[in-house]
Amino acid sequence: MQLYLDSANMKEIEIINSYGFINGITTNPSLLAKEDPSLSIKDLIVSIYKTIGGHVSVEVNSTDTAGMLKEAEEILSWFPEATIKIPMIPNGLAAVKELSKQDIPTNVTLIFTAMQALAANNAGASYVSVFVGRLDDIGTDGMIAVKDTCEIWDRHGLESQIIAASIRHPIHILDCAKAGADIATVPYKVLSQILHHSLTDSGLASFISDHKKMLAAKEQ
Repeated sequence: MQLYLDSANMKEIEIINSYGFINGITTNPSLLAKEDPSLSIKDLIVSIYKTIGGHVSVEVNSTDTAGMLKEAEEILSWFPEATIKIPMIPNGLAAVKELSKQDIPTNVTLIFTAMQALAANNAGASYVSVFVGRLDDIGTDGMIAVKDTCEIWDRHGLESQIIAASIRHPIHILDCAKAGADIATVPYKVLSQILHHSLTDSGLASFISDHKKMLAAKEQ
């Protein structure tokens, strides 16, 4: 399963990208709104793309099909490799269908059921982003939507890649990987958590200490 960083913060992106294990970035209007307001969205998005050099999902803000297609055209003028992120609404599916005819990759977001994911796939979505944490937040099991989607994909051999989104903690990543999601897009804090373990830290400290003792003994 691939790992994407869900962020628009350049410091976070540069740090995580330097570790060499992420395959892409997803953004959304809420993430972009947290960043320096003096930066244009275009400049920030282009900087993100130049840094990551891989998948970058950029979300439209319109809710009508024509507006989404116009925004998609503008985003693609910034860098042609962009994946256009479209909300899971009827007008969004119409935009996805049109963009798919042009071989433009799309990521349908705000999916909360396997039925929505199926509709997005049938419209031609390249990626379907199934949200986990937001379902947990309202007292339901978000993993059910991911598991149901993966089961349907396995049964029918569907083409859209399944992105597990709205990841809240490392166990979400583990469960999504076990379910068969193709990608998990994960906040900086959670990605940082999966890299650390107390036994790794204590084991490394022991190795370093023993190495120093060995060098000191050889010098005597």
